[in-house]
Amino acid sequence: MPQFRPLLTAATLIVLGASPLLAQAPAPDTPPAPPMGHHVMKHHGPVAKLTVTGQGQAWAQPDMATITLGVSTRAATAAEAMTQNAEQQAKVIETLKAEGIEARDIQTSGLNLSPVMDYQDGQPPKLTGYGAQNSVTVRVRDIAGLGAVLDKLVASGANEISGIAFSREDMAEAEDKARSEAVADARRRAEVTAEAAGMRLGRLISLSEEQSGGGPRPMMAMRAEAAGAADTPIEAGELAVNASVTAVFAMRPVDGPEGGAATAPEDAGEAEEAPAN
Repeated sequence: MPQFRPLLTAATLIVLGASPLLAQAPAPDTPPAPPMGHHVMKHHGPVAKLTVTGQGQAWAQPDMATITLGVSTRAATAAEAMTQNAEQQAKVIETLKAEGIEARDIQTSGLNLSPVMDYQDGQPPKLTGYGAQNSVTVRVRDIAGLGAVLDKLVASGANEISGIAFSREDMAEAEDKARSEAVADARRRAEVTAEAAGMRLGRLISLSEEQSGGGPRPMMAMRAEAAGAADTPIEAGELAVNASVTAVFAMRPVDGPEGGAATAPEDAGEAEEAPAN
Protein backbone atom coordinates (compact mmCIF):
# COMPACT_ATOMS: atom_id res chain seq x y z
CA MET A 1 0.00 0.00 0.00
CA PRO A 2 2.67 2.66 0.78
CA GLN A 3 4.24 2.10 -2.69
CA PHE A 4 0.88 2.56 -4.60
CA ARG A 5 -0.03 6.14 -3.33
CA PRO A 6 2.71 8.02 -5.22
CA LEU A 7 1.49 6.53 -8.52
CA LEU A 8 -2.07 7.71 -7.89
CA THR A 9 -0.79 11.18 -7.00
CA ALA A 10 1.24 11.53 -10.23
CA ALA A 11 -1.70 10.43 -12.41
CA THR A 12 -3.96 12.91 -10.70
CA LEU A 13 -1.52 15.75 -11.33
CA ILE A 14 -1.25 14.84 -15.01
CA VAL A 15 -5.04 14.93 -15.44
CA LEU A 16 -5.40 18.19 -13.51
CA GLY A 17 -2.59 19.84 -15.51
CA ALA A 18 -4.18 18.90 -18.85
CA SER A 19 -7.67 20.06 -17.98
CA PRO A 20 -7.11 23.82 -18.58
CA LEU A 21 -5.64 23.14 -22.01
CA LEU A 22 -8.65 21.12 -23.04
CA ALA A 23 -11.06 23.82 -21.76
CA GLN A 24 -9.41 26.57 -23.89
CA ALA A 25 -9.77 24.82 -27.24
CA PRO A 26 -12.68 26.38 -29.27
CA ALA A 27 -15.41 24.33 -30.81
CA PRO A 28 -14.77 23.64 -34.49
CA ASP A 29 -18.00 25.33 -35.74
CA THR A 30 -18.09 28.36 -33.40
CA PRO A 31 -17.88 31.69 -35.32
CA PRO A 32 -15.37 34.31 -34.06
CA ALA A 33 -16.74 36.92 -31.69
CA PRO A 34 -17.18 40.49 -33.07
CA PRO A 35 -14.74 43.19 -31.87
CA MET A 36 -15.60 44.73 -28.54
CA GLY A 37 -17.24 48.17 -28.67
CA HIS A 38 -18.02 48.12 -32.45
CA HIS A 39 -20.65 46.74 -34.74
CA VAL A 40 -20.45 46.27 -38.51
CA MET A 41 -22.77 48.29 -40.75
CA LYS A 42 -23.01 47.03 -44.32
CA HIS A 43 -24.02 49.05 -47.35
CA HIS A 44 -26.69 47.62 -49.57
CA GLY A 45 -25.48 48.86 -52.94
CA PRO A 46 -24.36 51.99 -54.81
CA VAL A 47 -26.08 55.31 -54.22
CA ALA A 48 -27.85 57.16 -57.08
CA LYS A 49 -26.26 60.52 -57.89
CA LEU A 50 -27.74 63.62 -59.51
CA THR A 51 -25.69 66.38 -61.18
CA VAL A 52 -27.31 69.78 -61.72
CA THR A 53 -26.22 73.29 -62.73
CA GLY A 54 -27.43 76.40 -60.91
CA GLN A 55 -27.46 79.99 -62.17
CA GLY A 56 -27.43 83.19 -60.13
CA GLN A 57 -27.44 86.88 -60.94
CA ALA A 58 -26.98 90.10 -59.00
CA TRP A 59 -26.95 93.77 -59.95
CA ALA A 60 -24.63 96.58 -58.88
CA GLN A 61 -24.36 100.28 -59.56
CA PRO A 62 -21.20 101.22 -61.53
CA ASP A 63 -18.83 103.75 -60.08
CA MET A 64 -16.33 104.04 -62.96
CA ALA A 65 -16.47 104.63 -66.71
CA THR A 66 -13.73 103.79 -69.19
CA ILE A 67 -13.60 105.70 -72.47
CA THR A 68 -11.18 105.80 -75.39
CA LEU A 69 -10.62 109.16 -76.99
CA GLY A 70 -8.02 110.61 -79.30
CA VAL A 71 -6.79 113.21 -81.71
CA SER A 72 -6.49 112.74 -85.46
CA THR A 73 -4.58 115.26 -87.59
CA ARG A 74 -3.52 115.54 -91.22
CA ALA A 75 -0.66 117.53 -92.79
CA ALA A 76 1.46 117.65 -95.93
CA THR A 77 4.44 115.96 -94.29
CA ALA A 78 4.76 113.23 -91.70
CA ALA A 79 6.71 115.46 -89.31
CA GLU A 80 4.13 118.21 -89.53
CA ALA A 81 1.27 115.77 -88.94
CA MET A 82 2.99 114.34 -85.83
CA THR A 83 3.82 117.79 -84.46
CA GLN A 84 0.25 119.04 -84.81
CA ASN A 85 -1.06 115.84 -83.30
CA ALA A 86 1.27 116.03 -80.30
CA GLU A 87 0.32 119.65 -79.55
CA GLN A 88 -3.38 118.91 -79.78
CA GLN A 89 -3.17 115.74 -77.69
CA ALA A 90 -1.19 117.58 -75.01
CA LYS A 91 -4.13 119.99 -74.62
CA VAL A 92 -6.52 117.06 -74.26
CA ILE A 93 -4.41 115.50 -71.51
CA GLU A 94 -4.14 118.85 -69.74
CA THR A 95 -7.92 119.09 -69.79
CA LEU A 96 -8.24 115.60 -68.31
CA LYS A 97 -5.93 116.47 -65.43
CA ALA A 98 -7.67 119.78 -64.86
CA GLU A 99 -10.94 117.84 -64.45
CA GLY A 100 -9.43 115.77 -61.65
CA ILE A 101 -8.48 112.69 -63.69
CA GLU A 102 -5.38 111.16 -62.07
CA ALA A 103 -2.31 110.21 -64.11
CA ARG A 104 -2.81 106.51 -63.20
CA ASP A 105 -6.18 106.63 -64.97
CA ILE A 106 -4.76 107.93 -68.28
CA GLN A 107 -3.01 105.45 -70.59
CA THR A 108 -1.91 105.83 -74.21
CA SER A 109 -3.62 103.06 -76.15
CA GLY A 110 -2.78 103.87 -79.76
CA LEU A 111 -0.34 105.83 -81.93
CA ASN A 112 -0.46 105.73 -85.70
CA LEU A 113 1.10 107.58 -88.63
CA SER A 114 0.14 106.67 -92.19
CA PRO A 115 0.24 108.19 -95.68
CA VAL A 116 -2.96 109.56 -97.14
CA MET A 117 -3.45 108.37 -100.72
CA ASP A 118 -5.85 109.63 -103.36
CA TYR A 119 -7.31 106.88 -105.52
CA GLN A 120 -9.04 107.81 -108.81
CA ASP A 121 -10.28 105.57 -111.56
CA GLY A 122 -7.67 104.96 -114.23
CA GLN A 123 -5.05 106.91 -112.30
CA PRO A 124 -2.15 105.70 -110.15
CA PRO A 125 -2.47 106.39 -106.42
CA LYS A 126 -1.33 109.85 -105.43
CA LEU A 127 0.18 110.82 -102.09
CA THR A 128 -1.72 113.78 -100.66
CA GLY A 129 -0.27 113.97 -97.16
CA TYR A 130 0.06 112.11 -93.87
CA GLY A 131 -2.37 111.35 -91.10
CA ALA A 132 -1.44 110.97 -87.44
CA GLN A 133 -3.60 109.52 -84.71
CA ASN A 134 -3.02 109.38 -80.96
CA SER A 135 -5.56 107.82 -78.59
CA VAL A 136 -5.73 107.38 -74.83
CA THR A 137 -7.87 105.20 -72.58
CA VAL A 138 -9.25 107.08 -69.59
CA ARG A 139 -10.95 105.89 -66.39
CA VAL A 140 -13.42 108.42 -65.05
CA ARG A 141 -14.40 107.79 -61.42
CA ASP A 142 -17.03 110.54 -61.29
CA ILE A 143 -19.76 109.22 -63.58
CA ALA A 144 -22.11 112.08 -62.75
CA GLY A 145 -19.66 114.56 -64.28
CA LEU A 146 -18.68 112.43 -67.29
CA GLY A 147 -20.88 114.29 -69.77
CA ALA A 148 -19.36 117.67 -68.92
CA VAL A 149 -15.85 116.20 -69.11
CA LEU A 150 -16.50 114.85 -72.61
CA ASP A 151 -17.72 118.23 -73.78
CA LYS A 152 -14.56 119.91 -72.48
CA LEU A 153 -12.36 117.27 -74.09
CA VAL A 154 -13.95 117.89 -77.47
CA ALA A 155 -13.51 121.63 -77.02
CA SER A 156 -9.81 121.12 -76.22
CA GLY A 157 -9.13 119.18 -79.42
CA ALA A 158 -10.29 115.58 -79.04
CA ASN A 159 -12.01 114.66 -82.30
CA GLU A 160 -12.34 110.90 -81.82
CA ILE A 161 -14.30 109.16 -79.04
CA SER A 162 -14.80 105.42 -79.37
CA GLY A 163 -16.49 103.20 -76.86
CA ILE A 164 -17.57 103.58 -73.27
CA ALA A 165 -17.67 100.83 -70.64
CA PHE A 166 -18.97 100.99 -67.09
CA SER A 167 -17.55 99.02 -64.16
CA ARG A 168 -17.39 98.92 -60.39
CA GLU A 169 -14.15 98.91 -58.43
CA ASP A 170 -15.41 96.52 -55.73
CA MET A 171 -17.70 93.79 -57.02
CA ALA A 172 -17.30 91.37 -54.09
CA GLU A 173 -20.74 91.94 -52.59
CA ALA A 174 -22.55 91.44 -55.90
CA GLU A 175 -20.44 88.39 -56.73
CA ASP A 176 -21.25 86.76 -53.37
CA LYS A 177 -24.96 87.36 -53.86
CA ALA A 178 -24.84 85.84 -57.35
CA ARG A 179 -23.03 82.77 -56.02
CA SER A 180 -25.61 82.31 -53.24
CA GLU A 181 -28.44 82.49 -55.75
CA ALA A 182 -26.65 79.98 -57.99
CA VAL A 183 -26.33 77.44 -55.15
CA ALA A 184 -29.99 77.91 -54.17
CA ASP A 185 -31.01 77.46 -57.79
CA ALA A 186 -28.98 74.23 -58.04
CA ARG A 187 -30.68 72.78 -54.96
CA ARG A 188 -34.13 73.76 -56.23
CA ARG A 189 -33.48 72.08 -59.57
CA ALA A 190 -32.15 68.97 -57.84
CA GLU A 191 -35.22 68.69 -55.58
CA VAL A 192 -37.60 68.98 -58.53
CA THR A 193 -35.63 66.42 -60.56
CA ALA A 194 -35.37 63.94 -57.68
CA GLU A 195 -39.11 64.18 -56.98
CA ALA A 196 -39.90 63.62 -60.66
CA ALA A 197 -37.72 60.50 -60.57
CA GLY A 198 -39.56 59.13 -57.52
CA MET A 199 -36.57 59.70 -55.27
CA ARG A 200 -35.72 61.84 -52.26
CA LEU A 201 -32.82 64.33 -52.43
CA GLY A 202 -29.91 63.33 -50.20
CA ARG A 203 -26.78 65.07 -49.06
CA LEU A 204 -24.55 67.31 -51.20
CA ILE A 205 -21.57 65.31 -52.48
CA SER A 206 -19.62 67.99 -54.38
CA LEU A 207 -19.97 71.63 -55.46
CA SER A 208 -17.88 73.59 -57.97
CA GLU A 209 -18.09 77.04 -59.51
CA GLU A 210 -17.77 77.52 -63.24
CA GLN A 211 -15.48 80.40 -64.12
CA SER A 212 -15.89 82.66 -67.12
CA GLY A 213 -13.31 82.52 -69.88
CA GLY A 214 -11.93 85.97 -69.07
CA GLY A 215 -10.72 85.10 -65.59
CA PRO A 216 -11.77 84.20 -62.06
CA ARG A 217 -14.40 86.95 -61.87
CA PRO A 218 -18.06 86.18 -62.77
CA MET A 219 -19.22 87.40 -66.16
CA MET A 220 -20.40 91.02 -66.22
CA ALA A 221 -22.82 92.60 -68.67
CA MET A 222 -23.35 96.31 -69.25
CA ARG A 223 -26.69 98.08 -69.52
CA ALA A 224 -26.07 101.68 -70.49
CA GLU A 225 -27.14 104.34 -72.95
CA ALA A 226 -25.17 107.34 -74.18
CA ALA A 227 -27.10 109.89 -76.17
CA GLY A 228 -25.47 112.26 -78.63
CA ALA A 229 -27.24 115.41 -77.50
CA ALA A 230 -25.60 118.81 -76.96
CA ASP A 231 -24.93 118.23 -73.26
CA THR A 232 -23.81 114.64 -73.85
CA PRO A 233 -26.06 112.96 -71.25
CA ILE A 234 -24.70 109.69 -69.87
CA GLU A 235 -26.88 106.94 -68.37
CA ALA A 236 -24.74 104.39 -66.50
CA GLY A 237 -27.50 101.83 -65.92
CA GLU A 238 -26.49 98.75 -63.89
CA LEU A 239 -23.91 95.98 -64.02
CA ALA A 240 -25.09 92.37 -64.05
CA VAL A 241 -22.90 89.79 -62.31
CA ASN A 242 -23.63 86.18 -63.26
CA ALA A 243 -22.47 83.06 -61.42
CA SER A 244 -22.80 79.38 -62.30
CA VAL A 245 -22.23 76.32 -60.10
CA THR A 246 -22.34 72.56 -60.64
CA ALA A 247 -23.62 70.44 -57.75
CA VAL A 248 -23.71 66.68 -57.25
CA PHE A 249 -26.33 65.29 -54.84
CA ALA A 250 -27.09 61.80 -53.58
CA MET A 251 -30.63 60.48 -54.08
CA ARG A 252 -32.44 58.15 -51.65
CA PRO A 253 -35.53 55.99 -52.00
CA VAL A 254 -38.70 57.65 -50.75
CA ASP A 255 -39.97 54.40 -49.13
CA GLY A 256 -37.07 54.07 -46.65
CA PRO A 257 -37.63 54.05 -42.89
CA GLU A 258 -38.39 57.21 -40.95
CA GLY A 259 -40.02 59.09 -43.80
CA GLY A 260 -37.55 58.37 -46.57
CA ALA A 261 -34.18 57.81 -44.86
CA ALA A 262 -32.31 55.13 -46.81
CA THR A 263 -31.41 51.86 -45.11
CA ALA A 264 -27.85 52.22 -46.38
CA PRO A 265 -25.44 55.11 -45.92
CA GLU A 266 -25.21 57.50 -48.85
CA ASP A 267 -21.58 56.81 -49.63
CA ALA A 268 -20.17 54.00 -51.76
CA GLY A 269 -21.30 50.38 -51.33
CA GLU A 270 -18.64 49.08 -48.93
CA ALA A 271 -18.87 47.97 -45.29
CA GLU A 272 -18.33 50.66 -42.70
CA GLU A 273 -17.54 50.43 -39.00
CA ALA A 274 -19.42 52.76 -36.67
CA PRO A 275 -19.02 53.14 -32.89
CA ALA A 276 -21.62 51.41 -30.77
CA ASN A 277 -23.93 53.41 -28.52
